[in-house]
Amino acid sequence: MDIECDVLIVGTGIAGLYSALNLRDNLKIALVSKGDITQTNTYLAQGGIATAKDASDKPSFIEDTLRAGNYKNDLTAVRILADESIENIKKLIELGVDFDKSDDDLLYTREGAHSTNRIVHHKDYTGKEVADALIERVLKRKNIKIYKNFYLCDLITQNNRCLGGIFIKENKQINIFSKFTILATGGIGGLFKNSTNQRILTGDGLSIAVKNSIKLKDIQYIQFHPTAFYENTNERRFLISESVRGEGAYLLNSKGERFVDELLPRDEVSSKIYSEMKKTNSPCVYLSLSHLNSSYVKHRFPKIYSECLKRGIDITKDSIPVAPAQHYFMGGIEVDLYSKTSMENLFATGEVSCTGVHGENRLASNSLLEGLVFSKRAANYINNLSDKTLLKKVSPKIITDFEMVKRENLKIAIDLIKEKRWDLKDELISH
Repeated sequence: MDIECDVLIVGTGIAGLYSALNLRDNLKIALVSKGDITQTNTYLAQGGIATAKDASDKPSFIEDTLRAGNYKNDLTAVRILADESIENIKKLIELGVDFDKSDDDLLYTREGAHSTNRIVHHKDYTGKEVADALIERVLKRKNIKIYKNFYLCDLITQNNRCLGGIFIKENKQINIFSKFTILATGGIGGLFKNSTNQRILTGDGLSIAVKNSIKLKDIQYIQFHPTAFYENTNERRFLISESVRGEGAYLLNSKGERFVDELLPRDEVSSKIYSEMKKTNSPCVYLSLSHLNSSYVKHRFPKIYSECLKRGIDITKDSIPVAPAQHYFMGGIEVDLYSKTSMENLFATGEVSCTGVHGENRLASNSLLEGLVFSKRAANYINNLSDKTLLKKVSPKIITDFEMVKRENLKIAIDLIKEKRWDLKDELISH
């Protein structure tokens, strides 16, 4: 079966949805999800979206991002992130996102390594609020067709030009031909035994890039979030948002003592927690909100309150057992400032890409912002070129053993992570 479109978008997180909505409405768009449309890390995001509050805040936002990234960031990309942050938050509000406000003014919270409150949010399930609003808009667009449960196993290419993608659905091969392709396939959390990510996200974009000799960057930069709910399970770990610490929660060791500045960058807090766990021979540390107003805690963090209660923890009274878990991938497919990859007509945006904006360690709440800023740039670039670009069809490879291809792709991604981060080999799933 063959499908033709102007733009193929693989992934339905914030980067995929927002790029679709920023493309011209006279372009035929195929929006593809590996599972259900909401099986994304965007849908799990709690804390919020970082943004410069005004022009005077941009220099400090840039410096905070660079400092968190240990100054290994791409400075130009960081400047673009800050410069274009406000306009993209305004666009989200126009699209129906209901950020928390006091009267008509946005409420800003603070998270680790930010020098001021600059994170917009919707209670403690910002990602769901954003995704639901964008999905509602996408469903109203007649030029966008959604394809669910499509597994991307390879690209259709000719002479280093992307012509579309090869998908598997219900043991059938489906070829989608496109003028332009945007990979927004998300991160690598499904490759790890302990991760806050959706388990379905297994580094498919990395595998595709390796198979097609597409340039990669900073594969070694993998972030562990300091505070995932500690449970002795290989299921997805429930995240306790950084905004909890931003609102004043304490990190305590097994003796009930504070041992770290809770608002340091994530890599530093995670390192301190690992050291404390080793020192006290404990499987976790504890996050305490008991000194905060209980009514405020329940109102500000309703999702965290209810999820912890299901696990027997009343966060207004009890300390939450937490330990670091794999959370975010700063590396990925190398892209330029318009999300273009090293392959012609192929773009990558969101966590699968590496813009260089995060450096060695992502600043809290910069992930959704990056997905907004650079997916819009990709869409604008495509809008300007689409009329000058012809759809080209070739005979794609025929997949005969679908399960073997899935296993091969999984192995490619795991082997790549092992090659760059052998120290994490025991954290990865087997293949």
